[in-house]
Amino acid sequence: MFSHQILNIIIIITTIFSLHFNDCFCINLDFENTSLANSFSSAVATWYGDETGSGSGGGCGFENDISKAPYNGLIAAGNQNIYQHGKGCGTCYQVKCTQHPSCSRKPITITITDECPGLCNNDAFHFDLSGKAFGYLAKRGQDYTLRKAGRINIEYRRVPCHYRANLVFKIDIGSNPYYLAFAVEDVNIDGDLGSVELLPSNSRHWMPMQQSWGETWQIGIPSGVHGPYSVKLTAMESRRSIVAYNVIPANWARGLHYYSKINF
Repeated sequence: MFSHQILNIIIIITTIFSLHFNDCFCINLDFENTSLANSFSSAVATWYGDETGSGSGGGCGFENDISKAPYNGLIAAGNQNIYQHGKGCGTCYQVKCTQHPSCSRKPITITITDECPGLCNNDAFHFDLSGKAFGYLAKRGQDYTLRKAGRINIEYRRVPCHYRANLVFKIDIGSNPYYLAFAVEDVNIDGDLGSVELLPSNSRHWMPMQQSWGETWQIGIPSGVHGPYSVKLTAMESRRSIVAYNVIPANWARGLHYYSKINF
């Protein structure tokens, strides 16, 4: 009985918090989707761009944001088994190298932010790492030697994403008053999204969005509908949903970032 009273108090407090701050405060008793933490498997790694560069986020819609926190350039482009036509955007992996003499044998965590097409698909699982991330696989002072190898065997496993940041919505430059698209960045735990819905301020009905490309979602805006807009996001694996209330203002502008107060 005492535990039920405590649970009821928690529900009341979270409800008050949500109403007061006009945002979503979510409690997940499972804490995270433990199915994402698997044993290591074999893969291939290469690197691209500048030796200490941050790589690219173009194939997922993140663009240059990948060089900043929380990604910090520790990213990779994945072949089709990883990128999955954009559905793998935002997923997190631990990768480590153990076979080259310069390998540190210590895992690092990277985020999928782009696609590695063509020859990358000759391998079952191929991570094309940023120059910075590839160097992080090496022992201290041996990153240059490891990069000279170019292509190495690695081990990888899918892991939950843990960013010290809240969800960010970046408005696509192709948006207009009748068409809204945005990339969703810094998604915790699953990293990838199963669905996104939009709620105008003058409606009670959630409107489903379509995944345009990468982690960019789009919707046609009906006549008479206006912001501010709330966004409901449902994670791909855990199917957990959260809502960022009124996160996109009525006077949103193309290319701008809008910061929520929540994350999974």
